[in-house]
Amino acid sequence: MEFFSDIGGDPLKPSLFELIAQEQLRDLLQPALKYVLAVFAQRYPRYLIRIVNRHEEFYAAIMLFVERYYLLKYNASFAERFYGLKRCRKAWIPTERSTAAVGRIPQGERLRGREIWRSLFFLVAVPYLRAKAHDYYEQLGGGVSSDILDDGGSVRIPSDEETFAKRWRYAYKKMFPWVNTSYEVWLLAYNVAYLFERSPFYRPWLAWIGVDLRRLGPDDFRSESRKQEALDNDNMQLGIVKRLRRVLMNSPRMILDSLRFLLPTAIFFVKFLEWWYSPGSPARSLPSSPLGPAVPPPRMLPPHPDGMPVGDTTFGHCPLCKNSINNATALPSGYVFCYRCAFDYVERHGTCPVTLLPTKPWQLRKVLV
Repeated sequence: MEFFSDIGGDPLKPSLFELIAQEQLRDLLQPALKYVLAVFAQRYPRYLIRIVNRHEEFYAAIMLFVERYYLLKYNASFAERFYGLKRCRKAWIPTERSTAAVGRIPQGERLRGREIWRSLFFLVAVPYLRAKAHDYYEQLGGGVSSDILDDGGSVRIPSDEETFAKRWRYAYKKMFPWVNTSYEVWLLAYNVAYLFERSPFYRPWLAWIGVDLRRLGPDDFRSESRKQEALDNDNMQLGIVKRLRRVLMNSPRMILDSLRFLLPTAIFFVKFLEWWYSPGSPARSLPSSPLGPAVPPPRMLPPHPDGMPVGDTTFGHCPLCKNSINNATALPSGYVFCYRCAFDYVERHGTCPVTLLPTKPWQLRKVLV
């Protein structure tokens, strides 16, 4: 099993938990980006509402560009690179385990065009198709469709032109849950087989792509360190103008390289805000506001000389019916009455009985105690 892979095994073989973690990171990118776009679309609907409505296509186009860049430069997808993994082209003659343990991957195992495009198909196209299939299933779900009801609400018999489309929708609603469940069980079976070392791949399509997932070895880190030192030496020898020009030319690459730090940080920040402002957040139970003490309610208006007198001895009793307040209702003036008493008085006179302040029936507010 993989728990003992470091004892006489292959230390560069990733564990199942690392592989699942990088997939979860990739699955979090789309909802986080959609949430941010939806928030900004409320302020700038003219520019962003179309992107929000076509979010799956927008996200697939972005990830196609990002994943292709990472596969070409790092031999890994965005999430795999974040977790220190890489893709190696499956060699015709397997290397010795001791050679692989020190990270000496032959140059011939670097990804080529065929492996890159096959990887992009399963990294971008398959999640996009699954998202569209799920959205279509959600559109079809729920009760009798309105297109088979006539104006009177009775069921009408569809015409011959509509029969095929309706049969297709009915079959899709019945088959999609089974197909989706079978797909998830298929992936689970490969996970279990990889966990117990019954399969070298945790995903069935990796064998068809012809790649193997590995951890980054010492040679990979040394190679990146040498490249960075050579780049720093070149920059030191250049003048200010040439250095600035090189920075501007390499700025798109710098932005793409920084995504592996910025995007996970942004996801964490968005999820933290979502949790902080949720109804069950501890922020709701804080004893005091960090902005200072709570603002006290405004003072009640004094009674009008011609209005109904109210004294301290009648506290808890309706000034109109003189009984205990039933279904307490407050007027804009701040005085509380029975709902029926207040509604009838305001409807007849249009004023508060105590302050004679003009009042409408819709301005009555029930007091919840």
